[in-house]
Amino acid sequence: MKRCLRNIMLALPALVAGACMEYGPQSEERFDLPGRGVFITCEGNFMWDNASLSYYDPATGAVENNVFLRANGMKLGDVAQSMVLHDGKGYVVVNNSGVIYVIDPATFRITGLIEEVVSPRYIHFVDEKTAYVTDLYDPRISVVDTRTNRIRARIDTDGHKSTEQMVQTGDRVFVNCWSYDDKILVIDTRTESLAGSITVGWQPNSLALDANGKLWAATDGRDGEAPALWRINPATLEIEKKFELPPDTPPSRLTFDARNNRIYFIARDVWRMPADAESLPAEPFLPYAGTLYYGLGVDPDTAEVYVADAIDYVQHAAVYRFSPDGEPLDTLRVGIIPGSFCFKRQ
Repeated sequence: MKRCLRNIMLALPALVAGACMEYGPQSEERFDLPGRGVFITCEGNFMWDNASLSYYDPATGAVENNVFLRANGMKLGDVAQSMVLHDGKGYVVVNNSGVIYVIDPATFRITGLIEEVVSPRYIHFVDEKTAYVTDLYDPRISVVDTRTNRIRARIDTDGHKSTEQMVQTGDRVFVNCWSYDDKILVIDTRTESLAGSITVGWQPNSLALDANGKLWAATDGRDGEAPALWRINPATLEIEKKFELPPDTPPSRLTFDARNNRIYFIARDVWRMPADAESLPAEPFLPYAGTLYYGLGVDPDTAEVYVADAIDYVQHAAVYRFSPDGEPLDTLRVGIIPGSFCFKRQ
């Protein structure tokens, strides 16, 4: 896999014009889908090499599955972790394949690669020239020059592995450390170094920044420690509020609705609450209904809610689209284990 990726980079102009036949006989399809849409990263099964990328047009209800494979004539790889759009490009992070693909968001064609990362999880753009990449196994955050897609530096995390999501406020980037950890790291973007940390509950799995500038974290908890939501003042690094949940319902997939200043999360059901709430909601936004809620996203323009149902982690899964009031709008079938949503706004 790594060897072929290097060959692709050496022959990238040719790849854009033709197929990489090392990856099999899959022919290439031409897509041209500008305008609004939703990318859905489907993780696939670990070590099965069956990750995929789906694309949904909410205006027409049309779903295109396996668009990366169909557009490029090659598989996406092993475990599609996340995706983000920046400066007219799509960045698809493929965790167990150790690569980030740069694609054209209208044609789904590869335009670049970011390699030399061990097990990438998320990419965050600090400014127009710099991006950070977190890693499941490497106790460093990679610093990418986005003009060349090359790693130009590493930020030592003082032994903290499993760095995950990132949010930025001013010159600080906050990073949660998930696996067997209880820290949120503070990175100084001016010096590109670790500037401190915040201790929260066991295994912070996701982060969000609300419209009030407050930092939110969701933690798994463990024996003797309840899972919880945490609201933090990023200026002082002080914990303002802790919302404890029952032991068997850890919160995850923290998502922010910028239009209405609300926080969404999964805890068996799908929940939402105002960002300035002083207590957890009494009733869920979307009750559990024999489903396996796994992924969650909120459209930044319409406030419509997308919920991924992994079903059994093996078959092709479902995504449910709801209005901001919780009314069902659409159901679509996508790839295996849909985990995250990326909203294309133009």
